[in-house]
Amino acid sequence: MRETALSESRPLQWLLIAVAVAFLALFLVLPLAAVFVEALHRGVGPLLATYTDADTLSAIWLTLIVAAITVPLNLVFGIAAAWAIAKFEFRGKSLLISLIDLPFSVSPVVSGLTFVLLFGAKGVFGPLLDDWDIKIIFAVPGIVLATVFVTFPFIARELIPLMQEQGTAEEEAALTLGASGLRTFMTVTLPNVRWALLYGVLLCNARAMGEFGAVSVVSGHIRGLTNTMPLQVEILYNEYNFVGAFAVSALLAGLALVTLAAKSLLEWRHAEGLPTARRH
Repeated sequence: MRETALSESRPLQWLLIAVAVAFLALFLVLPLAAVFVEALHRGVGPLLATYTDADTLSAIWLTLIVAAITVPLNLVFGIAAAWAIAKFEFRGKSLLISLIDLPFSVSPVVSGLTFVLLFGAKGVFGPLLDDWDIKIIFAVPGIVLATVFVTFPFIARELIPLMQEQGTAEEEAALTLGASGLRTFMTVTLPNVRWALLYGVLLCNARAMGEFGAVSVVSGHIRGLTNTMPLQVEILYNEYNFVGAFAVSALLAGLALVTLAAKSLLEWRHAEGLPTARRH
């Protein structure tokens, strides 16, 4: 019955497929291909030379470090927020959901400026931080804060709908049988959401490594210290070092493709684990 209801004429099916493929080719495949072509058009030597440059290496390591800090923080927040929203009723629940979605509606540049107003030299907490010789803006802590802000919805938003759909029956049964709250979470809740959790982690990691706007505001663009890979691309491009700029861009694109491959693998493994009736 479902196949009959959703069936369309063969020409219309091919038209829709052609439109989708053409759109992806024009706005996704061609730009990505151009990045790799430009990175390699002078040969492998200049490409590898870019990756041995001290400033570029520093930008790569800083990007990886920021992602390594950001993802676990968002993992803890995402699980806690999703668990609270999906499993409990409390005042301010709608407000919490709206706040989780806030980074989706606020420009990353605005969020970066917000941190400058809070922790900058003339910000709200600037004098206090200066007294304690703590530097946040134009330093790694500011980059981490800005990255956490723009990425914290990803894990929570992957978990909340799934947890709400699953309800609380299994957790209540486990608690009735004498399981502690922690054991219930580890043996019931977490296994039920593991694929959504991994998917959210991948998306969060990809955004953390590729964030530009908020990081650009709080970093100060200090070579070798506060430049991440996206900022290094901008600097190299502005210096007319196009091979270097596209080489770093190619690395970022490669990381994005690895994330996409991991996402596809997770979706395939998840689909393989579903009963046949549910898949259809």
